[in-house]
Amino acid sequence: MNPKNMVLSSRVVESLAFILLWLVLHSSFCHGVQSDIDCLKSIKDSLEDQFNYLNSSWNFNNNTEGFICKFTGVECWHPDESKVLNIKLADMGLKGQFPIGIQNCTSLTGLDLSNNKFYGSIPENISRMIPFVTTLDLSSNNFSGSIPKLLSNCTYLNVLKLDHNRFTGQIPLELGQLSRIKEFSAANNLLTGQVPKFQFAITAQSYANNPGLCGEILDPCEETPKKNRTVIIVASAVGGVTFAALAVGVALAFFFRRVAVRKKEDDPEGNKWARSLKGTKAIKAS
Repeated sequence: MNPKNMVLSSRVVESLAFILLWLVLHSSFCHGVQSDIDCLKSIKDSLEDQFNYLNSSWNFNNNTEGFICKFTGVECWHPDESKVLNIKLADMGLKGQFPIGIQNCTSLTGLDLSNNKFYGSIPENISRMIPFVTTLDLSSNNFSGSIPKLLSNCTYLNVLKLDHNRFTGQIPLELGQLSRIKEFSAANNLLTGQVPKFQFAITAQSYANNPGLCGEILDPCEETPKKNRTVIIVASAVGGVTFAALAVGVALAFFFRRVAVRKKEDDPEGNKWARSLKGTKAIKAS
């Protein structure tokens, strides 16, 4: 092949490869931008906005690049790029459940819903919804139910605030695996049981006003000694067997008594006739 033709063919291939790569990246970018717009639309539609913070600012009729970055409470990675970095909706009087549509903000690193009227439980798969979040503030709401164990999969978390809600059950011990955590609070809930062992210094104030938290920097948890637990298990087993034996004995006694009564009813004179007959035969034989 002519060297000039080879060079030309090589340049054509390189050009086509560049165009293909550009198309792939552009497609991904457009999809990302649209998903973030859908994210915010879903959040707005799912919440009661009694003070019109969102209704007055979140206008989706504008299609210019980066228009969502001017929304109240929204911060973007770049002012001219509709890619959400943080959502800060604190103190807005918003009411509703945890916004599921948040999962469409695929590059979100911060979420602040504090001091509102959110209620219900936190989704179990929250770590899949906001995998890159570094700050999560859900404090001062009406969230309830248990704290999801899978929060421990949000490995970039630096700040986790869950205080002043109505969470119940135990704080997942798995949260102690969050190596980047620097601030944690679960005070003023309805939590009980052993608290996690974090890798940073945490104060008792982070657990204040819960009915039954214990362990680590709090009072020791009351545990039944292993020996006592064994005794209790054995005693329970023996008690169960004894009760079963007594039940069987009572049942058998009742059964035989019923059989005896029935026989007596069938032969009210008992065996007197048989004894009389035997006596008569005895007289004849003599």
